[in-house]
Amino acid sequence: MTTLSPTARSTVQRGKHRAVTERSRLYEILDAGLICHLAVEVDGAPVVLPTAYGRHGNTLYLHGSTGARSLRELIAGKPVCVAVTLVDGVVYSRSVFHHSMNYRSAVVHGTAELAEDVELGLRAIVDHVSPGSWDYARNPNKKEIAKTAVLAIDLTEASVKVREGGPGEEPEDLAADAVWAGVLPLHTTWGSPISDDATSHDVPAHVSERGR
Repeated sequence: MTTLSPTARSTVQRGKHRAVTERSRLYEILDAGLICHLAVEVDGAPVVLPTAYGRHGNTLYLHGSTGARSLRELIAGKPVCVAVTLVDGVVYSRSVFHHSMNYRSAVVHGTAELAEDVELGLRAIVDHVSPGSWDYARNPNKKEIAKTAVLAIDLTEASVKVREGGPGEEPEDLAADAVWAGVLPLHTTWGSPISDDATSHDVPAHVSERGR
């Protein structure tokens, strides 16, 4: 499956020229993000939850406490929407009306189901957020697994939008050229690891080398 197959829900309506159809770009955005926003209806009202996630193939995995009301609603098979947005810069135009942002965004529609392979889902999340940790630190025991709900969302129904480049301008503003215009890029970088006070170990390579 190399391209996205838009449905009525996932077809981009506004800014169609920014829609991207390559499924590889969907994976690229999801793999680059750390937090998704998960939307679900609870008691007739929308609820949006920021949460960590992981991807394995064409499946997105989320997790949380089995006691969480929102997760119980999701487990019931209700439709959900998941969004991940990466901001790459603020676009300054000669007119504030045309100020914008450069971004990469993905929106996924589907139904959250209990993951058949809980360990696979948890590993996908751990390796996404903290690569290398699953093989380094202690894995969850049976009691911890029992307290955790792992949800799987198929990535078939999704849309991707990307904005790149400089500002859009009105001809009269370009002619007047009264103020500066351009892009202020935004870069996210990792800092130096800070060891826990109680640890007797050096920072492992999978942590220390991540930001290099």
